[in-house]
Amino acid sequence: MLTGAGVSAESGLGTFRDAGGIWARFDPMKLATPQAFAADPDNVHEFYNARRRNLVGARPNAGHHALVRLGEGLAERGGGLFLCTQNIDDLHEQAGSRAVHHMHGELLRALCAGCGARTVWREDLGTGTICPGCGRAGAMRPDVVWFGEMPYGLDAIEAALEESDLFVAIGTSGAVYPAAGYAAQARAWGLRTCEINLEPSDNAHVFGERLYGPASEMVPAFVAQILAEAG
Repeated sequence: MLTGAGVSAESGLGTFRDAGGIWARFDPMKLATPQAFAADPDNVHEFYNARRRNLVGARPNAGHHALVRLGEGLAERGGGLFLCTQNIDDLHEQAGSRAVHHMHGELLRALCAGCGARTVWREDLGTGTICPGCGRAGAMRPDVVWFGEMPYGLDAIEAALEESDLFVAIGTSGAVYPAAGYAAQARAWGLRTCEINLEPSDNAHVFGERLYGPASEMVPAFVAQILAEAG
């Protein structure tokens, strides 16, 4: 299972690549690269601090809760769910999902570029923030994957895909790699594939099944179908 910004849109969190998305209003090269952070850390911190404050007030929607039921239902039947998300929000966890794989990091965590320590962080970050691990100031950054950086845990994602019989992408643009390549890889391996989205993604043609509509409606319906099929 791969989720993207579309699963959290109805919880009030912006998507990125559609006409009204975050990157249509802000330049990612000035806000989401290591070079941007080195050149203007105050501006980058301001952007992510605003997003962090917005996230603290957000709540999961019916799509997130449905995925909790899916994980629990499959476990009861002797199966399992590998929930991988491109999202840096914690709405899957708020809903009750466990062991969520955040391939692009987490907004509510901070990373020290000096010592590499990762820390749960719900407050603002700034150039004067002191790392609780090494005591250094000026090296703390959001623990998120920026453009030009390697997503987290690619080996774990690959291993989970190899063991799966169904690949589902929910609310993804199909434009960001390596995540956008997993559907084609799953299809090549003979897995059942399904896209659930508000509208067709860039790689919609790769999926064997396509369901379009709000995540709060489509995901619960799909979960009910899968659990019914599982018996």
